[in-house]
Amino acid sequence: MMSKSRIFGWFLMTVAVLLLSAGAALAKTEVVATTSAMGMLARTVGGDAVRVTVLAPPDRDAHYLQARPSMMVALRRADLVVAVGAELEVGWLPPALQGAANPAVLPGRSGYFEAAAQVPLIEVGEAADRAMGDVHPAGNPHVNMDPVRMAEVGRALASRLGKMQPAAADTFQANAEAFARQVQEQLPRWQSKVRGAPGVVLFHKDANYLMELLEVPVLGYIEPLPGIPPTARHLESLVSQLRGHQGVVLYVNHQPAQGPQFVARTLGWPVEALPLDPPLDADAQQYLVLIDQWVEAIARGKGK
Repeated sequence: MMSKSRIFGWFLMTVAVLLLSAGAALAKTEVVATTSAMGMLARTVGGDAVRVTVLAPPDRDAHYLQARPSMMVALRRADLVVAVGAELEVGWLPPALQGAANPAVLPGRSGYFEAAAQVPLIEVGEAADRAMGDVHPAGNPHVNMDPVRMAEVGRALASRLGKMQPAAADTFQANAEAFARQVQEQLPRWQSKVRGAPGVVLFHKDANYLMELLEVPVLGYIEPLPGIPPTARHLESLVSQLRGHQGVVLYVNHQPAQGPQFVARTLGWPVEALPLDPPLDADAQQYLVLIDQWVEAIARGKGK
């Protein structure tokens, strides 16, 4: 017959094992996403198994942030970094990673994931010449504006998360497939809504993926070159080219309004400022609402 002390020892050991098991079950993968669109995707695919921190607020241009101590703190405790890639964050993510001193999430390691590396990009191979503006030779980085590509990125992210948490791998894949189905269900409606749209003028090449997906012509850009502020001469030239045509002027709500408003007013076109990324803590539905907003704005170019 066991002594009371031995029984108590077994009891303590059992409690300890249960507590350790519960802690393992509750452990979350710490994900640091560079933008709110990447955060949405990590949250959608990872579900309750991830905790997501977003570095770039959705009301800021992710091209031009600066590395901050708060970024380094988040990256220091990260298990996985989910970046857009294609040099979108080139000005601030590398120094933030260096300052974080977390080798597990450096490029080339399993803890570093780039969305742009998972799908074919458009505008690949543009000359890396600053005289041509803020170009991205690896390709246009704004893949978040193509929901079909985002679904593919989601599948790749599910695979990466599955290697980090094998017990949840099937759940990650199921979540990614559910998101892909949502996109495919919405795609015919989006295409129907913009069918016959004469085209758009954009401020920057940040919505080109969506225009390609929906087969909407891009008629021009407010910027004379990517990242170069518009001049009066460029805007007058743009207006001259487009006079007599229909369309809509679209720009992102953190971009200067003066140029888009001038072009739209002069041509008599509709104009709208839109978000490029979903809210900071967005879920998949909020991302799809963002695409809806762009689709509705494109359709306004058809007139009455």
